[in-house]
Amino acid sequence: MINVGVRIPRPTDIILKIGEKMQNYIKFLQKFKWFIVFGIPLIVFALASTLKHVEIDGSYRIWFGENSKTLQDYDNFRKTFGNDDGVVIVFKDENGIFSHKALKSIDNITKALWKMKYVARVDSLTNYQYIHSNPKEEDDIIVEDFIKDIDNATSKELLNRKIIATSDPLLVNSLISRDGTTTMISARLVPKVNDESDKSLEIMDMVDKILAPEIERTGYKYWVNGGPALNKAFTVIGTSDAMTFTPLVLLVSFLLLLFLFRRVSGALIPIGVVVFTFLTVLAVQVILGYKLNNFTANLPVFVVAIGIADAVHIYTVWLTYKKEGIENEYAVFKSMEKNFLPIFLTSLTTAIGFATLTISEVIPVLTLGIATASGAILAFIISVVWMPSILLLLNKPVEVKSTQKEEDRKVLGYGAFIVKNSKKITLFTSIAFVVLGLGITKVKVDSNTIRYFDKEVEIRKSVEFIMNNLTGPMGYEIVVDSGVKNGIKDPKFLKTVERFYREFQIDFPEVRHLSSLMDTVKRFNKVVDGHDEIPNNKNLIAQYLLLYSLSLPQGMEINDKMDIYEQKLRISGQMDIVDTSKDLEMIAYIEKWWGKTEYKAKVEGQTYMFAHMQKDVTNTLIYSLSLALILVSVVMFIIFRRIKLLWVFILPNILPVILVVGLMGWIGITIDIGVAIAGAIIIGVAVDDTIHFLVKYFDARKEGLTMEETFDEVLRYAGKAIMFTTIILTVAFSIFAFSDFSPNQNFGIVTASALLIAFVIDLLLLPALLSLADKKSLQ
Repeated sequence: MINVGVRIPRPTDIILKIGEKMQNYIKFLQKFKWFIVFGIPLIVFALASTLKHVEIDGSYRIWFGENSKTLQDYDNFRKTFGNDDGVVIVFKDENGIFSHKALKSIDNITKALWKMKYVARVDSLTNYQYIHSNPKEEDDIIVEDFIKDIDNATSKELLNRKIIATSDPLLVNSLISRDGTTTMISARLVPKVNDESDKSLEIMDMVDKILAPEIERTGYKYWVNGGPALNKAFTVIGTSDAMTFTPLVLLVSFLLLLFLFRRVSGALIPIGVVVFTFLTVLAVQVILGYKLNNFTANLPVFVVAIGIADAVHIYTVWLTYKKEGIENEYAVFKSMEKNFLPIFLTSLTTAIGFATLTISEVIPVLTLGIATASGAILAFIISVVWMPSILLLLNKPVEVKSTQKEEDRKVLGYGAFIVKNSKKITLFTSIAFVVLGLGITKVKVDSNTIRYFDKEVEIRKSVEFIMNNLTGPMGYEIVVDSGVKNGIKDPKFLKTVERFYREFQIDFPEVRHLSSLMDTVKRFNKVVDGHDEIPNNKNLIAQYLLLYSLSLPQGMEINDKMDIYEQKLRISGQMDIVDTSKDLEMIAYIEKWWGKTEYKAKVEGQTYMFAHMQKDVTNTLIYSLSLALILVSVVMFIIFRRIKLLWVFILPNILPVILVVGLMGWIGITIDIGVAIAGAIIIGVAVDDTIHFLVKYFDARKEGLTMEETFDEVLRYAGKAIMFTTIILTVAFSIFAFSDFSPNQNFGIVTASALLIAFVIDLLLLPALLSLADKKSLQ
């Protein structure tokens, strides 16, 4: 009999009810097992036939929602000033660029790019519009290509051009290095080129064809940068990761399962569960019209993490009963009876963890959250429908061990060790956790897109080559509003721009080059009046700009440097690669500096867009983690109904996140988008082991076992499965460390570390806390 005054844990009530209905459910599966075993794979493979249409999108636009203000502001900027995106080609000649060989290569590439589809404008050393006076008529101002008739140029003429170029502030740290050995050819793309679909791969194929004969002729190494090169890197690495890591994770998981269970069925059945799950989820993504990105391309690996645990727990308990000589159908029944509630709850909490990512403003993270949350539910359905059906077919007897239960209940004195040393375990782990946790104060956030790539990736090497040899590879587009029509021609306004140049470059050495129409006005005045300064006459400035625009060849107009009302001026800056925090500091400086004047300024461009994504990255980590914690706490309370012990249930799931972030601080790993999504996922996955432990703990306590016997019982039915799943998931996530995409690297390292920490907590700290906090034995 049950005493009225004794509080019965909620999970035990549920388990009793499940037991009553599980027998009927197993009979149903027994009746239709052949249909289920073959029917589900046929349905999955039919859906998987749509995967031939799967695509990976590497465009910058995938990171932002269509209603994103950041994206809308950028689109408005492009409508006014044209595109800031393009292809940048850089090469170096140790003997100097001013040779027939190097200049001919520049000229060939420049002309070929002008003819290339999607290109709006090309700037290079050869077609740089050089403003100078006519030697024969000093009052005559000439605007012409800087280098012409290369084939017939004499050494003296080339030397003259070198002296001019390497001393010209409009060219140095932009189209030519100060030492004259490195140069750039820049092709700006037409607006909206990638709006409907990403053309990056097509553009880069055309660029490769242009460079191929030049590489053969000159032997130069041409470094390619810009939006298309970056987008191609995203696409290529996303595809490579998906094609490499998915089969690798499946193979490693299969081998580990085979080693752990020493049975082919113990490897094939769990792998079958995860394969059916991720094929279905991917197929649904394709059917709904979604394109994969660098995060969702690794969806199969996430599904392995989600589905493998459920399958391992079901198989482990089934095998344990089979080894005791239990009849197969009853072994399946007992495994499902013991595991149905915990795997339902773990699937729910895992789905919650992933679903919290849907609050992110970063679209790839949001889509990953939707896909993986649905994957968690689907993995549960396949685990409790297809898996027991196939286990019902495995009637072959397993080696009987009649004393298995008594031997397992005394597993190395686990229970006695925990109870005896509970205070020591709590104290020791608390000290270790405090030390690790202090590292949180050292953690930095960085969402610089170039640093998303491993140092050995071509785009990363290209960008760093440009920075080390020529100029800043990151672009700032600063739009300064004079406040009135034709205001950019006001001498006062242009002198303010000149002062901004000077102070900005002094305060931030990372600023390598700034350019605008202010430079053109000064150059005209220097040629005409001999003074390198802004004239005080507004009409004279207007005449300079008009003369300049009329002298330019087609395609080199100045309408991309100002708006049609001549009210807003575009200042283009070339910056070194810096932490996103530094980017935000410089952006704030710019807007604050101009805020102190009578004018206004706003930073635009793709660098600005991704810099401001740092806020979204931080919010993703904080909000998804907080929401996951709240929802998991609610689920824990509903499950166990023990408010006084709720902190014991929740602590093991908070600590792994806190500790791994602290560890990141100590070893210098920055928080990027990969780490941001890891927090909620760690809670969602780590809580699985906690739930399995607690459900079996309360079940054992209900049987009237002592505390020592309870922990031994938990270890017998859950410990091995917890250990197996931790090993498999740790190895699976660790494989991400070999990705060329840094967020994937960091995600893998952080998640694998957190799962190992969670394993130690669940098998040491959690039982120690229970031993201290739950002294009352349940009757």
